[in-house]
Formats: sequence, structure tokens, C-alpha cells
Amino acid sequence: MTTDAAKSRKSAFITGASKGIGEAVAQALVGAGYAVTITSRSDREITAAAEKIGQGTRGVVCDVKDPAAVQREVDAHVAAFGGLDVLFVNAGVGHFANVEDMTLEQWQDVIDTNLSGAFYTIKAAIPALKAQGGYIFTLSSLAGKNPFAGGGAYNASKFGLNGLSEVLTLDLRHHGIKVTQIMPGSVATHFGGHTPSDADAWKIQPEDIAQLTVDLLAMPSRTLPSRVEVRPSQPPRK
Repeated sequence: MTTDAAKSRKSAFITGASKGIGEAVAQALVGAGYAVTITSRSDREITAAAEKIGQGTRGVVCDVKDPAAVQREVDAHVAAFGGLDVLFVNAGVGHFANVEDMTLEQWQDVIDTNLSGAFYTIKAAIPALKAQGGYIFTLSSLAGKNPFAGGGAYNASKFGLNGLSEVLTLDLRHHGIKVTQIMPGSVATHFGGHTPSDADAWKIQPEDIAQLTVDLLAMPSRTLPSRVEVRPSQPPRK
């Protein structure tokens, strides 16, 4: 049952939030007074992340490749908090190989997670967002405009996500829903099996993307930064 206290708080639903950017965004939004649901495919990791963030954060297991599971968890969020104000579409994977060597399973995993999973999540959330207005963030990448060798699946997924985001702006702007695609360059995260270290100090940090998200939410309702490109300010010299 939804409590009056829960109804009085704004809320956010964040995919792929057991660590990295998703976790940092969740922490920032909780700090800004939001009730938050975070998702991951790993029960152990999402439980640990929810306990770390605290303040009633809901951690749920959800594979964004499963549209029924996504719909179920979005509906559960709305039931728990009385609505939905912010959707942060963050879940993503990467497999990198030239097109000849990439397996069909690798291609499908990237496209089904990064693009179809984003579509399923957004589609599930639109009715709740329409009910009161809100904000959709899609976590894209500079790889969504800059192709690189071996990036066939990842580039295609992020190019597609950018296109979907731009269409969403046109579809939803008159329902009081903003859509921003955030396109970072190098970020110090666990993406691709990387373990962040002091050597990543020059990179964008997850908390930087979280701060950007909070700042965008504070923009006047009349103004929409629809595409935000973010780069390390001082990358290593080549």
C-alpha cells in the first residue's frame, strides 16, 4: 500500500544501477529527496547497492531484455510511490569485435540490452510519466556519433538510442515530459570488466554524471537541453 509520505516525494526509476553511473545517480537523487528504485540482473549486487544508498531505496532484480519484467517492476514502483517523476535509462553492455568475428549472440545481447531494453523501459514508464509530467534520461555515449573499429554492435546500439531519444522528445513534449540524451566519453566505471583505479583520475567520474542529472532537473521547465555531450577536460596526451 502506498503511504501518504511516499506520495509526497518525487520518485525515480533507474536501470543498471548496482554500481557506476546508475548507482551514483541514485545516490544523488536520494540526496535531493527522491524515492528511488534501482535495478540490476544481479540480486546480490543490487541488494548491496540499495543497502549502501539507504533511505528506503528499492533494489529489484530486472533484466531489461524482458519487457514483461520491466513492466512489472515499473508498475510496482508506481504502486509503492504513487507515481513516477524521473526515468534514468542506464543499463548497457558492450561486446567489441569486427563484424566478421562478432557472434550473433554478442550482437543480440548488445542490441537487446542497449536499444530494445531502453525501448521496453521507456514504453513501460510513459503512462505514469504522462499522468504528472516528468523527465526521461537516456545514457548514451559519444560512441553514438563517433564510430570506431570493432564497435559495430555498440555503435549501432548507441546511434539507435540517440535516434529513439530524439523521437521521444517529439512524441512526448506536449505531455510535459522532457527527454535528454547524455553522451559521455571515457568514464571511470566497471563497464567491460574494467576495475576503476587511481589511473582513471583523468576520466569523467560517475558522480559527475550524477551532478549533471541533478542540474538538468533544476532547469526551468521551458528549457530543454536535449543532447548533452560530456568529455574529460584533460585526457592524456597521445
